[in-house]
This record gives sequence, structure tokens and C-alpha cells, in this order.
Amino acid sequence: MENTIQRNPIHLSKPKWIRVKLPTGKNYRELRGLVNKYKLNTICQSGSCPNMGECWGAGTATFMILGNICTRSCGFCGVKTGKPLEVSWDEPEKVARSIKLMKIKHAVLTSVDRDDLKDMGSILWAETVNAVRRISPATTVETLIPDFQGIHKHIDRIVEVAPEVVSHNMETVKRLTREVRIQAKYERSLEVLQYLKEAGQRRTKTGIMLGLGEEKQEVFQTIEDVREAKVDILTLGQYLQPTKDHLPVKRFVTPEEFEEYRTFAENLGFRHVESSPLVRSSYHAERHIH
Repeated sequence: MENTIQRNPIHLSKPKWIRVKLPTGKNYRELRGLVNKYKLNTICQSGSCPNMGECWGAGTATFMILGNICTRSCGFCGVKTGKPLEVSWDEPEKVARSIKLMKIKHAVLTSVDRDDLKDMGSILWAETVNAVRRISPATTVETLIPDFQGIHKHIDRIVEVAPEVVSHNMETVKRLTREVRIQAKYERSLEVLQYLKEAGQRRTKTGIMLGLGEEKQEVFQTIEDVREAKVDILTLGQYLQPTKDHLPVKRFVTPEEFEEYRTFAENLGFRHVESSPLVRSSYHAERHIH
């Protein structure tokens, strides 16, 4: 079994089950109009999410805070790496007003990693959740957080503002973590998920990408590991290469194999499992609060 992902020029053709339907529907059109008119920033658009139409139609959208330049350089991620700009302290208010304007029922908040900041960005994270609660009180919230380097006092700030769901993604299996998530650690992510529960967070969630060269047994092991950390909600989806400079897709995992993982995870006792090729972290997020 190889320990690294080979960056090779082999290009795999996308199978038919990866084809994305164009977004449609009245809700989607209305939201698209608002986003364009007011220049609102959603990761749904900037990340070219394949499920944007379905999620927007269900009243769910994802917003990225703390800028768009990350201090980490993960091999799978399309976000720019470099020296981030200064923290914009009016951002929580702007995000909350966007959520209210878009009439979002369930907001997912995520961010770049801010290892350059003493608090890793956790203070602005908490202020954003509080701003949403104040300005759009009917909106439920999921926070898809970085690992905050595993520092408990930063994680505590998230738990204290009580989002309906707190998510932190494992992204891949243990063997591939070093290359896929260069500055992250598999055990540290597990510890973050475990600590969230110990600190009193009611619902926790994680996501795994497949197709980066992992073996089936490694996927089963990762699912077991996150369940042992008392995680409630699990998402599994196909990795798609953002650009030719990112890690290549090693294989396209079949819908049947995704179904196998779903059954395995459900039998372990997860509250919700989303497992299919086009699943992303926020897919059907509005269902995960019940």
C-alpha cells in the first residue's frame, strides 16, 4: 500500500453518475437574484457546489468567514493560500444581514484556517453566530469549523454560542492525511470531534472525501473512528479535482460502494448518513438538525 498520492498526468473521464443537473426552481432563481444584486458571498457559488440548486431551493446556503485566503495549503482545496488580510470585525453583521435578506432557513458557516491569529479566528466565529441569532432569529445554524490547532479554549467559544450542529471534517483516511491535509493531523481532528461532545455540543458532524487512493478497509476504519468519537452525522462524497495543480482523482467510487458505506455507518448508530458521489459537507444540512 503506497503512503503518498502520486501526482500523475492520467486523466480519468467522469462517469455518468457524476453529471450535475443545472439548478432550477423559483427559490433558486430568487436567491440567485438577491446574491447578484447585493454582491453577497456564498461558498455555494465560489466553490461551484454541484448541489447549489437543491440546497438553495430548500432554503440552505453556506457562507465563508474570515476572508478568502487560508494559512494552510491542503492538496484538495481550491481556496487560495497565503498571508490573509486583517480581520474585518463588521463581517458578522454583514453575513447575518445577508442571511436575513436571502430568507435562509438554515445557514452553514465555514471559514479558512487562520493560524496567523492568536485566537485562530474563534472570537469572530462566535460573534458571527451571535449576529445571526440576533438579526435572523428564525435561522438555524451549522458551523463547519477548522481544528483551531486542537486548543480547547478556542473550541469552547463555538460550543458556548450553541450552534444546532458543529461540524469538523476528517476529509480522508489516516494514511493519506499528511498529503491531503498537509498541516492537519488525523488524531487531532478526532480529538476535536470528541472534545466537542465532552464540552456539551449536542450534534456533531464530519465529512470524508473518497477517490484519493484510499482502500475500502481504511474507509471502514475511519467511519469506526469517528463513531467512537461520538459523532452524530456523517457525509461521504466523491473528491473532484478543483484544478490541474491539485491532487488528482485516483478513481471514481461507484454509487454501490457509497451505499455500502452508508449501510455500514448506519449500523454503527450514526443519527444521519449522507453517502453518494455528489454529496458535499453541507448537503441536506437542513435535515441534520432534527
